[in-house]
Amino acid sequence: MAGRNTTQAGGAAGLAAPPGARALLLDTASAIMREGDVIDISLSELSLRSGLNSALVKYYFGNKAGLLKALLERDWQVIVTSVDALVAKDQWNPEDKLRRHLWKVVDTFYAVPYLNRLTMRVIRESDDAEARRIAECYLSPIYRAYEQLIGEGVKAGVFREIDPQLFYFTVTGAVDRFFSTRLVLKHCFDQDTLTEELRDRYREHTIDIIMAGILAR
Repeated sequence: MAGRNTTQAGGAAGLAAPPGARALLLDTASAIMREGDVIDISLSELSLRSGLNSALVKYYFGNKAGLLKALLERDWQVIVTSVDALVAKDQWNPEDKLRRHLWKVVDTFYAVPYLNRLTMRVIRESDDAEARRIAECYLSPIYRAYEQLIGEGVKAGVFREIDPQLFYFTVTGAVDRFFSTRLVLKHCFDQDTLTEELRDRYREHTIDIIMAGILAR
């Protein structure tokens, strides 16, 4: 790492890391999982691709499991913040809010297709208290947003009454299944790359199907 503007990041270990090393480790781990369609990483590959000493994983995150949990929380926080902001926009009607949300969900899973699978892995590997914390911080806010959005739409006569819990699973399942199915694309459709064009087609398709099922008219 000669020539980089470094700071001492390892205490007694004396590890030299460039500014932003923690974020770089998270970005690199995300890229590895996204490109490989996996929910695990090799620390040696992480080190090679990031140009950082893999010992920094221990310094910043404790271990690889800590790194994966930090990545999960980083990605979910962006989503929760976005959903909260959408729900709070009083100038938009319920139908427009839901359409914009579904648009964002497809784009999010295109960017981080491992998200739902990584969430389930981290929850399974956590004790009950930690699993509940993760669910309350990052999953429950989405469900509560659906309760509010659907409730507003029903009250306005725009949406028919549907179960917000089942709606949550419908939306999550639709996007997670598509963006974690590269092998199906490869062997059934002779296409193993999730292109922006394919994302756009699937986004339009998904919004049309889901909105057709919820609109009152």
